[in-house]
Amino acid sequence: MPLNRRKFLKKSAVTGAGVALAGAAAAPSAQAAEAAVVKAGRKAKRYSLTVMGTTDLHGHVFNWDYFKDAEYKDAAGNAQGLARISTLVSKLRKERGRCNTLLIDAGDTIQGTPLTYYYAKVDPITAEGGPVHPMAQAMNAIGYDAVALGNHEFNYGIETLRKFEEQCDFPLLGANALDAKTLKPAFPPYFMKKFHVPGAPPVKVAVLGLTNPGIAIWDKAYVQGKLTFPGLEEQAAKWVPKLRSMGADVVVVSAHSGSSGTSSYGDQLPYVENSAGLVAQQVPGIDAILVGHAHVEIPELKVTNEKSGKTVVLSEPLAYAERLSLFDFELVFEKGRWSVESVAASVLNSNAVADDPKITKLLKDEHDVVVAYVNQVVGTATETLTTVEARYKDAPIIDLITRVQEDVVRAALVGTEYASLPVIAQASPFSRTSEIPAGDVTIRDLSGLYVFDNTLVAKLMTGAQLRAYLEYSAEYFVQTAAGAAVDPAKLTNAGNRPDYNYDYVSGLTYDIDIAQAAGSRIKNLSYNGAALDDAQRFVLAVNNYRANGGGAFPHVASAQELWAESTEIRTRIAEWATEKGVLDPKEFASVDWKLTRDGVPVFA
Repeated sequence: MPLNRRKFLKKSAVTGAGVALAGAAAAPSAQAAEAAVVKAGRKAKRYSLTVMGTTDLHGHVFNWDYFKDAEYKDAAGNAQGLARISTLVSKLRKERGRCNTLLIDAGDTIQGTPLTYYYAKVDPITAEGGPVHPMAQAMNAIGYDAVALGNHEFNYGIETLRKFEEQCDFPLLGANALDAKTLKPAFPPYFMKKFHVPGAPPVKVAVLGLTNPGIAIWDKAYVQGKLTFPGLEEQAAKWVPKLRSMGADVVVVSAHSGSSGTSSYGDQLPYVENSAGLVAQQVPGIDAILVGHAHVEIPELKVTNEKSGKTVVLSEPLAYAERLSLFDFELVFEKGRWSVESVAASVLNSNAVADDPKITKLLKDEHDVVVAYVNQVVGTATETLTTVEARYKDAPIIDLITRVQEDVVRAALVGTEYASLPVIAQASPFSRTSEIPAGDVTIRDLSGLYVFDNTLVAKLMTGAQLRAYLEYSAEYFVQTAAGAAVDPAKLTNAGNRPDYNYDYVSGLTYDIDIAQAAGSRIKNLSYNGAALDDAQRFVLAVNNYRANGGGAFPHVASAQELWAESTEIRTRIAEWATEKGVLDPKEFASVDWKLTRDGVPVFA
């Protein structure tokens, strides 16, 4: 069947560089409405409003795992996909009245599954006469009102993002996504909508969209010199008073930023990465914040604003359309204006409902095309390779990644002054469940190994810098005294460091002594059989996230860049496997590192 290439009506809520008021026909003036209420001797008018929110959808339209070619399921019984969210939203609109609800999202929409990759790279939406993005189709059909920009919106470049924006019937908001030259908003900062109340002035609801300053690091190749991303607190402090002065009775922030007040990029930026809680605490005039980016479930978090003393309610609906946040507002009209009397937040679980057949039918063609694409056989494997133990043992499946990166960078540097330098590579155990089975190897097998759309960069590093890099990486392990029991489930993620911020480095050999304090764990570090020379120069093949400072690894962001490309590492792995035809660990596997305690191997 041909792909769905429907044309959509242009959004009507956005005009020019700003955002217009959206709603029904004009209501009576505030003065006239209040006079009518007083004359009739009635009690103060009240109004109930529900704001629904999703975040970090990451391309999940259906409850389908493209990497396993099966319906998604996990031990917790979660379900995924916008088709489930559509069912929840329809139910709530029916219960509470569509005219009394608002649907928003906090970003990271167009990256994360083979479905979104396919329509960014294989059959791109930017091509002449190209398809309408599946996420635009689904979110238009569900009826989203506004969506904040996430950092992953920029992964495929600004052209793809702008085309997606054009295809959406709702605005993409980013009050702190500024044009680098003019410092004016490059996207609509806010969305405002009127909700009409019989016999009273309309309730005006403003949604302020804020995105993550880390975009300047993580997608530097696309945004440097074009866009700049100041802090969320600073821009909220600028825009919230403006929205109030424009008559907003309710201000909701949709923030692609976690609530913890932490950052993964150290001191590389003066802005906090996960600052939604700080925005609530420091900027008066906000009623509620839809939180994103952190992929955690927060049904309701109440934060007291330090300046106003008022309570701000936060909620984060996990990720991948597994939850839907609800903000239930109760408003009262007194003394000529609407005010928020109370806000309560909660989350609904999408596993409680079935897929909306409207969404299933709408995107069946696109889904089927991508399923066929990821099931293409590109080679064979001589044995099963898995990431199950990869976070604490040197696993051949990760060596495959580093080998591919080394080969690509060596070929790229041929004929340059750096061609004679040793090339080593970095890789992380992204997944704990990836597997390349013995026998036929498909694109989905390889995509499941490398789940991010990272690209490859070559950096010039010294032995001393690599030693510091490895020490920092080794902080991932929990300090464990000699003689103490070792539980692999409790050995890693010290300080809540995620798996993707633990790196292997190929080409060097070393021990990680987990009995030692962080900063003194790397032992027997050598290259080519000899102790590492701190002055020796190496070329580090590294993904763009790490190269640009992601994870705050020392030295790599400031190191000289020798080469970079826009082809995804995932694609390079597929090309390498296709060319070889056979994946045999004898060709790429090596034991470069091991865990020890006081010099004794932890895992024999």
